[in-house]
Amino acid sequence: MSANWPLGPSVKQLTLPGGAMLYNAALERNCQPGWFEPQFWAEQGCLGGAARGRGAAHFIRTAQRELVLRHYRRGGAIARVCADRYIWRGEWRTRPFAEWLLLHRLHRAGLPVPAPIAARYLRDGHVYRGDIITERLAGAAALSYALSLAPLPLLTWIAIGRCIRRFHDLGVCHADLNARNVLLGEEVYLVDFDRCRLRPDGLWRDGNLVRLRRSLEKVTYGLPPERFTEADWHALLDGYRSFPADEPARSA
Repeated sequence: MSANWPLGPSVKQLTLPGGAMLYNAALERNCQPGWFEPQFWAEQGCLGGAARGRGAAHFIRTAQRELVLRHYRRGGAIARVCADRYIWRGEWRTRPFAEWLLLHRLHRAGLPVPAPIAARYLRDGHVYRGDIITERLAGAAALSYALSLAPLPLLTWIAIGRCIRRFHDLGVCHADLNARNVLLGEEVYLVDFDRCRLRPDGLWRDGNLVRLRRSLEKVTYGLPPERFTEADWHALLDGYRSFPADEPARSA
C-alpha cells in the first residue's frame, strides 16, 4: 500500500479480479466487493432511493448507518462516448482512491466531511471504472435546497465562511465548490471531493470563493431577492476572514 501520508492500521486494501478496493475496517469491518453493486443492497431491502444527476448516487440504509454509493460518471460531451471510463494512470491516481484518501485524511483531521467507507476501481486495459461509498450525513440538506425554502440567518452565512476557511487553511482546493456541495445540518459540511487536491497557499482560494458566489447567484435566480443578498455574502466573507488560522485541529 502506498500513499502520500500515513493511512493508519484501520485502512485495508483488498485485491479484486481486475482491480482493488480500500475500506476502513474501523467503520465497516465486514466490507465486501458486493457493497459496490446496487443490486446487492436491493436484494437485502436496504436500497433507499437514488440522487439525480450524473453522479449516480444510491442511498443505503444499514443497521449501523446510512451510506451513499456513488459511481463515477463523466459529464459534458465526452459522456456520450465514454460515460464512466477513465484513463489508467496508476492505482493511486484513480478517482475513487484519490478521493477516498483525501476524505480519510480530512475526516481524521476533524474537518466536517462524510466519513469515507470504501472505494473500488476495476481496470480494463488502459481504462478503469470506479465507485466510492461514504457515510450519509443524516439530516443535512444542500445549501441550494435551503435557499429554495427561505432566507438564511446571517449567523449561518458566517458559519459557512468559517467552514470553508478551515479547509483552505489545510490547503484543500475544492474542484467544485458550489451551493450543492455545501450541506447544512448540525454543522456546515463540504462534500464531493472528486478531483480535489491539496495545494500551497495561493490565488486558488479566491477562485474557490468566486465559484461559490456564481453558484449562489445561479441557484437563487428567479427566487425572492432576500434569499441571497450582498449582506449574506459579506457575512460569509466575514466568517471566512475572521476564522483563526491557528485554531487547533485533531491530528491527521
